[in-house]
Amino acid sequence: MSVQSRILIVGNAGQVGVELQRSFAAFGEIVGVDRESVDLADADQVRALVRRVEPGIILNAAAYTAVDRAESEPMIAQSVNATAPRILAEEALRTNALLVHYSTDYVFDGAKNGTWTEDDTPAPLNVYGASKLAGEQAILEVGGKFLIFRTSWVYGPHGANFLLTMLRLARQRDTLSIVDDQIGSPTTSIELARATHSIVSGVMSGQLGEPSGWAGLYHMTCSGSTSWCGFAQAIFARAEKKLDGRVPVVTPITSDEYPTPAKRPRNSVLSNAKLDTRFGVRLAPWESALDDVIEALG
Repeated sequence: MSVQSRILIVGNAGQVGVELQRSFAAFGEIVGVDRESVDLADADQVRALVRRVEPGIILNAAAYTAVDRAESEPMIAQSVNATAPRILAEEALRTNALLVHYSTDYVFDGAKNGTWTEDDTPAPLNVYGASKLAGEQAILEVGGKFLIFRTSWVYGPHGANFLLTMLRLARQRDTLSIVDDQIGSPTTSIELARATHSIVSGVMSGQLGEPSGWAGLYHMTCSGSTSWCGFAQAIFARAEKKLDGRVPVVTPITSDEYPTPAKRPRNSVLSNAKLDTRFGVRLAPWESALDDVIEALG
């Protein structure tokens, strides 16, 4: 495998970015940037960044992910989640670099029974999902060497996420009411980085052939599914020792009982069949991946 001279990780301080830095540490020179060093809502800054770094690989782990706040900040969400990916794709095409971009299960409306495939028609219910869909479409329009990975319910040992929120609340409250009628696949930043590294290694070594054979959109989540309530219960079952036995009582509630500014899909479980068929890559079941994150917390 030929080692690339430079890898640009956009969003290196986020939960996925931290794990990507770890996974790609021996792959080549890494240049990481976060929101403190580049404003992704500023198109000129994004373009200048890529031209300054001149990477062979761009890993875009950055996004506007405040789902509810996006309802009142649609322009910022659009700039970060759609305009910035377009510019990254244009710059990657200009220099024949590889662009890896992460999208979301929230591009779907949740109305389907069964898992969603890449061929299903997106119909986002909220501004966040719409902005991420626009980012996908922008990259697809630009073309070149790119991989778009739709994932879901991302969490890990770092950053702000459901797992860390549940552990914090468990230390503060005796009871928690958690939504039980939204179903998805909790996916760890560790598994995402591992799978990304495997696929990028194949691409850059030439083992996967020309971009016409692999460039495109793929679903990438841990296998299996649960509700937010089921996820919370699994977290507490595994983290009891870390919480010194202080495990709250979890009460399942409906989405209607917990209204939010942004509507969420009821079923956003993604099929990973295309990823497995094309690359032979499978992420761990969500339960065992959760075990790994709990262990990584120390």
